[in-house]
Amino acid sequence: MDVVDIALLTKSALLASFIATFILGATMQKTGFCSMGAVSDIFIMNSWDRLKQWFLAIGVAIIGFAVMSYIGLIDPLTSFYTGNKFLWLSTIIGSILFGFGMVLASGCGSKTLIRIGGGNLKSVIVFLALGLSAYMTIRGFLGVIRINTLDSVFINLNTPQDLPSLLSSATGMMRSSLHLVLGLVIGSAFIIFALAKKAFWTAENLFAGITVGLIICSIWAISGHFAFVAEDPNTLEEVFLATNSGKMESLSFVAPYAYFLDWLMMYSDTSKVLTIGVVAVMGMISGSFVVALLTKSFRWETFRDSEDTANHLIGGALMGFGGVTALGCTVGQGLSGISTLALSSFIALPGFIFGAYLALRYLQYRLAPNPCS
Repeated sequence: MDVVDIALLTKSALLASFIATFILGATMQKTGFCSMGAVSDIFIMNSWDRLKQWFLAIGVAIIGFAVMSYIGLIDPLTSFYTGNKFLWLSTIIGSILFGFGMVLASGCGSKTLIRIGGGNLKSVIVFLALGLSAYMTIRGFLGVIRINTLDSVFINLNTPQDLPSLLSSATGMMRSSLHLVLGLVIGSAFIIFALAKKAFWTAENLFAGITVGLIICSIWAISGHFAFVAEDPNTLEEVFLATNSGKMESLSFVAPYAYFLDWLMMYSDTSKVLTIGVVAVMGMISGSFVVALLTKSFRWETFRDSEDTANHLIGGALMGFGGVTALGCTVGQGLSGISTLALSSFIALPGFIFGAYLALRYLQYRLAPNPCS
């Protein structure tokens, strides 16, 4: 048996993740891909293009994940999202809070990184607020509150919480075949919705949706196949290298903020190592920065006034708490999670949209003139 060089394999996985997220950051900067923008475009301008970009990416990610699972490239049941503990209340409350916060903060976790790469100083403050809030929700006093309240309400399922496992248990059908069929059907439904009108068929829209979906799949392949070791020579156990959860992961931009800050502050602590999530933060900012320079769109931007500052601080904090509580953001649950067909992701997706809608209504109310003045 060949001895696996764990250190070399880890570095290779991190480099591959950086390249993938560099491309993702560049793509989002160039095309304006944004989940918060998708909701606001519908509400403010009655434009569905960015929502369709998001849904096209979801469709591509679902089909890609299903195909990789069927051919045995990855094991879907080792995913971060497919546990049998269904935290339905945490998912609902967390996703709504995250959706509300991303509007106040002018973008979700991924958009914050893109805006930092473009010179937005407001997003640097959002980054810090989100990262600190996420860290406190993972390991600090907010985490104690979360575990003793929202996380105490859950349903223990007899199977993993992804739709193929649930339906396979109920029908007796083979799970792998059922996953492929469900992935093709549900993924195609998202794609058909996105492509239903030819007005959407622009190079930019198609490139944005397809590229984002493929990048999600590529990170699944990196963490779940390339960086998977069936028998670690040190522990003789299977291991997913360079992941924070110890399981197969794809992209999410809430907890990795916390891990990134932790890595920076505790750099001299040899137990604090780079992970796919931490490297993804760097890759997104770098890709966005390069495109901003090449397109001459880089410019410094700061707060308008004290209310603008407060909105971004509160928005970042809400995203940190909400994203950890919901087990992911609009990328984590709204792309990576939903690609696994996890039940919680199908609850989180409308939660993000509803939370964003509430925040847009709130901002509209704040901007409306006072009839009594």
